[in-house]
Amino acid sequence: MAKDINSHISTILGEIGSVLKSVDQKQVDQLISLILDTDKIIVCGAGRVGMAIRGFGMRLGHLGLKTWTYGDSTVPAIADGDLLLVASGSGETQTIYDLVEIGKKNGTCIGLITSNPGSRMGKLADQIVVLKTPSKAKQVGGFTSVQPMTTLNEQCLGVFFDALVLMLMEKMKETHYTMWARHSNLE
Repeated sequence: MAKDINSHISTILGEIGSVLKSVDQKQVDQLISLILDTDKIIVCGAGRVGMAIRGFGMRLGHLGLKTWTYGDSTVPAIADGDLLLVASGSGETQTIYDLVEIGKKNGTCIGLITSNPGSRMGKLADQIVVLKTPSKAKQVGGFTSVQPMTTLNEQCLGVFFDALVLMLMEKMKETHYTMWARHSNLE
């Protein structure tokens, strides 16, 4: 017998909750310090992970932080004092790894959100936040999601980033209203 939509939603929310409850607050606090102490931020990721971090980059802009998404034509040069914030479940995606290497060569601080801290990107990162989701490169404690491919990682990233925005709002004394004032009015 096929499950109904509410049953699937309940399963998905349970998976997301089980991953996010294990996020290390110390890692999050260190990432927040990096975000707040940098001159400019470039966010990047590939595929659906890239979509999740792109949304986070937009919210950082709404907070008044100088933020760009890799691939946009207005991305400035990166250098010492900047932050390249990367999301990669596997930490091994070649195109993103190449960007991390370029960032490192230019003295940029590398922040990484991944499920694989021992990856090639993890070895270059200055700060890592671990989301314990299975990825294409690594299973986590025998845990296997019922969802296809790396869907769970992408969902967890979206919720994680939204929670991170709430923390940043508190630290920066930002509100829903102050952020709306920075939202694009070209709609």
